[in-house]
Amino acid sequence: MGTLPAIDAPDWYETIRMADGVTLIHEPWIKPFFRCNMWHVRGRDRDLLFDTGLGHFSLRRHVPLVTERKLICVASHTHFDHIGCHHEFPDRCVHAAEAEILADPRNEWTVAGTYATDEMFDGMPQGWDTVNYRVLPAPADRLLAHGDVVDLGDLAFEVIHTPGHSPGGIALHEKKTGILLSGDIIYDGPLIDDVYHSDISDYMATLLGMRELDVAVVHGGHFPSFGKVRYRQLVDEYLARKRQAGCHLRPSP
Repeated sequence: MGTLPAIDAPDWYETIRMADGVTLIHEPWIKPFFRCNMWHVRGRDRDLLFDTGLGHFSLRRHVPLVTERKLICVASHTHFDHIGCHHEFPDRCVHAAEAEILADPRNEWTVAGTYATDEMFDGMPQGWDTVNYRVLPAPADRLLAHGDVVDLGDLAFEVIHTPGHSPGGIALHEKKTGILLSGDIIYDGPLIDDVYHSDISDYMATLLGMRELDVAVVHGGHFPSFGKVRYRQLVDEYLARKRQAGCHLRPSP
């Protein structure tokens, strides 16, 4: 393999405007499987930032969009590729089940020890050092629970607890517009249920519970966005694969 191009901070991030005030922020020099989708939503009274990427280069310094207005920063979960810049934002939210990790993001807990390697990149970020990569601590200002609302004034995102990929995973659903910010529980790519603290039985139960959600567009934690038909298809395909493999939902107590 040839030497990867060296990429400096000003060229690291890309922003792509979607619809309904939603903007995708991503790191195009990271391979798609590892590349986190960060979602910025413009609200009437405040903005939302859902996930913050790898954290090697400052989001605040290099993506002006995230400093324009008062902003709520939410972690879909605490894997390294989603919380790297959380420490840069004062109004931080996470599910209680992963609050300890956000406050003390050790590599074995954030799965950085497994996945944060040179193999992630199509372009090498200036100053990258796999051995010394760490996510900085970012203790939460607010703990989110299932049914809570992240209120932007004109948009109200309801918190859906999505255990399976990780115990404190959350998605955010805006009923009026049908927007679902789904994190890593559902996206149009290989769904991961075998990393540290994943649970297949929980994953199946979560997707079964979310299947009938009224969605217009799903903005996932990785890969391109999609609509309701593909959403149901992805849920059904995952559940069918797991049932075929002999996996079952955990019986209710």
